[in-house]
Amino acid sequence: MNRTGLSSSPPVAEAEALQARFAYRVTSHLTHQAAALPQDITERLRIAREQALQKAHAARTVRAPARGAVGLGPVLAWLGSGRSEESSLWLKLASFLPLIVLVSGLIAIQDWHGNNEISAAAEVDASLLADDLPPSAYSDAGFVEFLKSPRE
Repeated sequence: MNRTGLSSSPPVAEAEALQARFAYRVTSHLTHQAAALPQDITERLRIAREQALQKAHAARTVRAPARGAVGLGPVLAWLGSGRSEESSLWLKLASFLPLIVLVSGLIAIQDWHGNNEISAAAEVDASLLADDLPPSAYSDAGFVEFLKSPRE
């Protein structure tokens, strides 16, 4: 922090201006000194500079995606993004596999739950039929009160 209470780091625009000024000084010094170099070294430097510019251009185009393709990752994956037809078909089939597993799991859970309900109802029916009381006694309102009353 400086005396004004602000951060001492320069803003982004000022930092870029400093970098540009430094780059200009370095390039002008190199250009001035290049006149004293032999022809073969000058030619090798020119070729190296062209290669470096090509690599920098390629790196910039890779880092910055096309504006129209932003957010299209799943769509491009679904379409196969230029792969052969056979691998695209397998990709589409593989994308449905989690859905198939989910649906089959839900069907299995529903079947299991239904079997548990049937089993519980069968137990109640079996205990009703094996009991000494007639089934009509269970539907009597007084029977519920009888069950709630304390036993002596």
